[in-house]
Amino acid sequence: MPQTAVETVDSPVTEAPLNEGENGPAAPIPGIDAAVEAMLLSVDRPIPTAKIAEPLGRVLDAPVGPAEVEQAIARLNEHYDQTGRAFRVEPVSGGYRLMTRPEHAPVIAAMHRARASTRLSRAALETLAIIAYRQPMTRAELEAIRGVACGEVLRSLMDRKMIKITGRAEELGRPMLYGTTPQFLDAFGLATIKDLPKPEELADRLEQSQAS
Repeated sequence: MPQTAVETVDSPVTEAPLNEGENGPAAPIPGIDAAVEAMLLSVDRPIPTAKIAEPLGRVLDAPVGPAEVEQAIARLNEHYDQTGRAFRVEPVSGGYRLMTRPEHAPVIAAMHRARASTRLSRAALETLAIIAYRQPMTRAELEAIRGVACGEVLRSLMDRKMIKITGRAEELGRPMLYGTTPQFLDAFGLATIKDLPKPEELADRLEQSQAS
């Protein structure tokens, strides 16, 4: 890791990192690797090294800074590589996060598609399809198309992170607008919303299925 230069009146002095002694790197702080791994497993978003280090210093009763955390992450990744694990700790958005390796993307996408198709009710799928094609749209517009109240279904889809509130309509009462999320794209294997089948394609498939 880069060393910290500490300037004095006479000459610059290089200060060794906290976990290095006079004869080279000191032994890792006992338990730090497992503790870092546990923290990364407990979050669903990137976490900066400083936020990892703060509670570790209190729990492990040792001086822990970002450098010690990064060294622990390096050791974890080395272990993951050597043992052929399906994941690594990766830097993302200014922090670190456990992520599966790219080669496993197809099987993960297939799993999420299966979960989405088996767990969503027919009403939820209909609602999701309307929002996907007509977004952004208000609840009133959605209910006018479906002909039934959609409050419960909307809450269910928001709980599953398939849809989100994207803003408010410029009309009386400023009702909320709904749209799909990146999780929706991931669940159905779409790169962008433009990859949705065209309505005419769906009509052709329906005619073919009815004919057969």
